[in-house]
Amino acid sequence: MKINHPISSILYRKNPQVWSVSPEARVFDAIKLMAEKNIGALPVMSGSRLVGIFTERDYTRKIALAGKNSRDTSVFEVATAQCHSVSQHETVEECMRLMTENRVRHLPVMDGNQLIGIVSIGDLVDWTISMQNVAIEQLEQYISGGVQA
Repeated sequence: MKINHPISSILYRKNPQVWSVSPEARVFDAIKLMAEKNIGALPVMSGSRLVGIFTERDYTRKIALAGKNSRDTSVFEVATAQCHSVSQHETVEECMRLMTENRVRHLPVMDGNQLIGIVSIGDLVDWTISMQNVAIEQLEQYISGGVQA
């Protein structure tokens, strides 16, 4: 099954609110926001410019395992600065490939230099499953004679 729909089709189905954090924010506050919003990553924004991404993985590896204090450490110190991002025109398949090859779970979606959303591997898997279900239903209808060729 080809998955060549644009990533914007996933963003369209999601809540348009994008939660973010500034580089100066304390890690504790970022983790608290992630827990409140039930999200696994926050884009790190300096004004309107994306400067990185802070993830649960960053917290566990760079704070918890390193013995740092989350109340004393800024997000900038531990966020992933070289984050991968995509345009809204990239396909779901291209995004899945990028996430797999780079072992990332979240991709900021950009329109030029403006952050317009973020997608997770879970979003891509959910979307793929729903598209497969649609294809299966159509095939079942065709086989049972409910749809003309």
